[in-house]
Amino acid sequence: MKFLFFVLIILSVTSCYETTRNCKDYETGAFYGEVTINGELFKSSFKRNKNLQVEVYNKKTDSSQLRWINDCEVIFKTINPKNMAEQKDIHLKILTTTDSSYTYEYSYVGETIKQKGIAYKIK
Repeated sequence: MKFLFFVLIILSVTSCYETTRNCKDYETGAFYGEVTINGELFKSSFKRNKNLQVEVYNKKTDSSQLRWINDCEVIFKTINPKNMAEQKDIHLKILTTTDSSYTYEYSYVGETIKQKGIAYKIK
C-alpha cells in the first residue's frame, strides 16, 4: 500500500511538469542546425526573418517562404523547387527551447513520419 501511495505521488508531481518553450526567441536570426538521419549527421546553416529562410547545405543555397501557424509551428515552402520532393511543404514544430538552442521535429505536410533535430542560435 505504501508503494502504491509513493508511486501516485511521483506520478502526480511529474505529470505537472511542462517544458519551457520560448519560441518567439527563434523566429528570426542566424542559426546552424544538426539532424541525424539513418545514423548520419547532417549540418546546415540558415538565416531567417519573419517570412523567409535562406539555408546553406553542402555549398548549395535554398530559400523558403515561411508561414507561421503559431509561435512554435511554421510551414516552409521552397521558393524555386528543382524537383518533386522540393515542391512538398515542410511542417516544423519547436518542441523545447534553451537560451541558445531549440529542439524541433519536422515532416512533409500531411505525412506522419517525423524527424528530429536541433538548431543553435549564432550570436
